[in-house]
Amino acid sequence: MSAPSRPRARRLGAAATLTAVSTATLVVAGAPAIADQSATPLTGAQLAAVDQLTATGLDRVEATRRVLAQDDQTEVADRLTARLSSRAVGAYIDQGSGGLVVNLTDRAAESEVRRAGAKARTVQRGMDELRRAKAALDRAGERATAAASWYIDIPSNQVVLQVPESHGGVTDLLRTAERLGDAVRVESSAGTPTTQSGDLYGGQQIEFTSNGHSYVCSVGFNATDSAGNEVMVTAGHCAEGVSRFTRNGTHLGDVKDYSFPGNDYAYSTLDTDNWNPKAAVWRYNGTAVSVSGHSKASVGSTVCKSGRTTNWTCGEIKAHDVTVRYKMPDNSFVTVSGLTQHDACSEGGDSGGSAIAGTSAQGVNSGGQGYEVDTNGDGKPDKAVCGEKVGEPNVSYYQPIGEVLSAYNLTLTTS
Repeated sequence: MSAPSRPRARRLGAAATLTAVSTATLVVAGAPAIADQSATPLTGAQLAAVDQLTATGLDRVEATRRVLAQDDQTEVADRLTARLSSRAVGAYIDQGSGGLVVNLTDRAAESEVRRAGAKARTVQRGMDELRRAKAALDRAGERATAAASWYIDIPSNQVVLQVPESHGGVTDLLRTAERLGDAVRVESSAGTPTTQSGDLYGGQQIEFTSNGHSYVCSVGFNATDSAGNEVMVTAGHCAEGVSRFTRNGTHLGDVKDYSFPGNDYAYSTLDTDNWNPKAAVWRYNGTAVSVSGHSKASVGSTVCKSGRTTNWTCGEIKAHDVTVRYKMPDNSFVTVSGLTQHDACSEGGDSGGSAIAGTSAQGVNSGGQGYEVDTNGDGKPDKAVCGEKVGEPNVSYYQPIGEVLSAYNLTLTTS
């Protein structure tokens, strides 16, 4: 087991809490119109992704090239990893060069990877070994009494286990990691994974009541069911024990089904007498980005998320198939698997909203790492904020949209 390490970030002494992020794609009269994209080859989401990359020091020409290349790189990655089967151990976009890298256990496949325009990289562990290591952590994690997360990290060819700095409540996870040796890298974090149904605010959001208390989440993507009826997709923990959603006090829809924990997705009917669903994601700047379809963008791709609390933020996809042990508001713990981790800012109340790469839907927000801070000056933490606001890493998760659509036989509403 590798020595526990902190993610590289300046710590300001804030305690962290992992929470979910989201936004509404439901657009009504007076809401933002779809941005006019005829004057530029870049969509609104792509322009935001370019801005994200230029903030890291890239010049705008190179940042634009990388953003425009992402869809093709994802297609090449999917094709190569499918054809090479067990000889391939995932693919990712290298943030240093912007190029696609395919991990291999068989050097004989290197020429095929290079012919496809990607870089071949020989690694020690195959995907089956990594999956077995993650499955062992899955079993040990069910006994955890503290928040944690674990996933297969394609770039490092390891499984990453993120645990609290104190290491309390995760003894079985740490013992399992030690037994698995270098296949697992342990990272210590000040963060505590929790779901994020925040206080009731105005803005693009959905409201609901649970156990006599009012909460907010965000709409994810609009869709239709097998009978052609309009529906809305959001996070499962937003629908747990809830019968109906409202927006601005007006009936939005009735919960049809949800899955949480294990998964974190739900869908509801959509009251079309009151609402006009659009195939778009609100950017919180007076425009919205069209949704053309859905995909599974590669690790290293730029993804943007929209939510009622943190609005429109962008970051990098870090890993797929992430398992998270969330801490709930009642101090219990639940596990959600199959999530995608990224580093866009997210905070409470964003749960259920949209994650999008370019114009391709990626998922609905499940959770993110929030850091408790004192905002009213009384010396007591009263709000959880995303990492960048306290000099810590951003850690957020979304449930892949393809799984949600498949589970409920839904069709994504597209432009």
